[in-house]
Amino acid sequence: MSTSATSKEYRASNGIFYRVEGEGEPLLLLHGLMVAGAMFDPLVALLRDRFRMLIPDLRGHGKSGNLDGPYDVTTLAADLDTVLTEACFNRCAVMGYSHGGTVAQQLARTRPAVVSKLVLGCTYACNASTFRERLECEAFAALMRIFSPGTLSKLILRPSKPKPTGAIGLTREQVEWIRSIMSANRAPAIRGAVRGLINFDSRAWLKEIAAPTIVVGGTHDHAVPRHHFDMLMSGIPGAAGRLFDRAGHALVWTHSRELADLMRV
Repeated sequence: MSTSATSKEYRASNGIFYRVEGEGEPLLLLHGLMVAGAMFDPLVALLRDRFRMLIPDLRGHGKSGNLDGPYDVTTLAADLDTVLTEACFNRCAVMGYSHGGTVAQQLARTRPAVVSKLVLGCTYACNASTFRERLECEAFAALMRIFSPGTLSKLILRPSKPKPTGAIGLTREQVEWIRSIMSANRAPAIRGAVRGLINFDSRAWLKEIAAPTIVVGGTHDHAVPRHHFDMLMSGIPGAAGRLFDRAGHALVWTHSRELADLMRV
């Protein structure tokens, strides 16, 4: 699950680390909370013959983890202006996964000329849209004040055997790899990003997203339940949707090939 020997790594003038992979149509990949661009490695391996992929580590994450805040979604999206310009990605498809999907939404709203197509994977318009979710978000923020990202990764991620009626689980190798990505993050920056997650709410302006959009979800995603998928589908004009059977929030790793096939369409 390491990057290719042909991977080209850069540091933008605003400090954001990014790499460029593959040849073909331009595609920007935006990772989720507590991970980094490396989370897309299995997908990148399947798409490198079709897309030229721009893969940043968002502010406060991975190799951009030493950058000061704020870490709200508006700032994370604004950082991409510099990255896109310096990487010569004038117009591209954008895939945002989980919290990266909020950054993708923000980019599509503020820089519509840049986004030719939008793929929103396992993400949300407002992650704290119900009373229970608000409590869960605040509880997670409290845990971030107590535990390091590495410790939390051990609590959150565990290998599991697939059950006939449950989500397809991660292998032990996958779990150890993802934990290593999560553990590299700094707790203060991730705490700021968690607060940005809690405060994000695009419901009032989803109708402004003009890019052709595909909303992707898993039938067994308990981190971002089905009603978030439905909210994006109903809020974004003309959005298409795809639910992957027996996929949880880790579908980018458990259903990499199916997701790659969707991206090629």
